[in-house]
Amino acid sequence: MQLGAQIYTARQYTKNLDDLAQTLQKIADIGYTSVQVSGVCPFEPEWMRDQLQRTGLTCAMTHVEPQRLIDDAESVVKEHAVFNCRHIGIGGMPGPIRGTLEGYEEFRRIYLPVALKLRDLGAKFLYHNHWFEFDKLDGKDVLERILEDFPEDSVDFTLDLGWAAYAGVDVLKLIDTLSGRLSRIHLKDYAEMPEDGSITTAAYLRPIYEGILPYDAYIAALKKDGCEYALVEQDYCYDEDPFDCLTRSFQNISQRGAL
Repeated sequence: MQLGAQIYTARQYTKNLDDLAQTLQKIADIGYTSVQVSGVCPFEPEWMRDQLQRTGLTCAMTHVEPQRLIDDAESVVKEHAVFNCRHIGIGGMPGPIRGTLEGYEEFRRIYLPVALKLRDLGAKFLYHNHWFEFDKLDGKDVLERILEDFPEDSVDFTLDLGWAAYAGVDVLKLIDTLSGRLSRIHLKDYAEMPEDGSITTAAYLRPIYEGILPYDAYIAALKKDGCEYALVEQDYCYDEDPFDCLTRSFQNISQRGAL
């Protein structure tokens, strides 16, 4: 299992190509071997190919604008092939259709053809969860419904361990439920909220092993299942340098020999 970084963690440093190139280099210098390309400025696929080669990184996956997948999946897949990436995802349930059974049914109507199209083009559609995907919609949550409605070879899950735990889910049981469909996942940790009320995000996100989640058990279960890429994502670093947070996550995981 390779340890990678979700570039979204450092998104404020990816607003132009020069900054994005520097960010890729900093991630490589930390010791990560792969990245998820998300939340960055526009780039040409040849530019990304060259930057990945320069830094020695691989692109494990991307998140792309959902409408691009809906309108022109073939072009998206061709562009990704230039920088040797075939795992293409979306960041979660689109806001306008989130939180209702009718909204999920609309998601299925739109994205099942997208997932099948990507499969037929030799790519893989990935679905990333937050905490709200685990709200029950007529007795079943979003992930349960995707498991039922999408063929196994058409979709994998970028399981976000932190948000799943935050939702109150038994993460180890969920890893077992999604077995074989977790080639790329997100590592996220969080701590108890400070009592002074200074943190206003849903959870107080911390570098891996600096929060409360049992990552030894999580990583062991993922390795057993054959997960290929574990991508560190810290959505909010508050007043800390995101590269410092990424470094601490890398060092904490490496020092434990977890991977």
